[in-house]
Amino acid sequence: MDDNPVAPQVEYGVTPTEVMASMSGLEFVRGIFDGKLPAPPIMQNVEPFDSTAEKGHVVFYSVPGFRHYNPIGSVHGGYAAILLDSAMGLAVHSALPAGTGYTTLEFKISFIRGMTKDTGPVRSEGKTLNVGRRAATAEARITDAKGRLLAHATTTCLVFEIPKGT
Repeated sequence: MDDNPVAPQVEYGVTPTEVMASMSGLEFVRGIFDGKLPAPPIMQNVEPFDSTAEKGHVVFYSVPGFRHYNPIGSVHGGYAAILLDSAMGLAVHSALPAGTGYTTLEFKISFIRGMTKDTGPVRSEGKTLNVGRRAATAEARITDAKGRLLAHATTTCLVFEIPKGT
């Protein structure tokens, strides 16, 4: 069995837009991490745990497993992409005021070391580089328990006002 023994039971879903818009980005991200708001359904694939958020900075852990394997017998790059895109996006979101949202415009990933089901817990850390009124940039890193870099990425996000009444 490939279940993650350290991932807590989590409710998955989508927070209504009006609830998200009423909170600062940091309150929203912490609400997800604390289980007060539903976790995005995509996170069912990586089961994050031990998640923390400060303004412009997030950290969470995940355990790659056999279910993440590609046809050549290692963890698929999509697993790292989910972790990195999530870390960067949540870092950006944590720096935004209430009523503001974002969407990823582009991101670039560099894979440094492969992962397998034996890699153990990995740490994903996202940090903002710049957050403006219309655009934000961020970076993220995935490291193993020994602190070795496994992958890193950068992103550019579009920042926008969340339309009222949506």
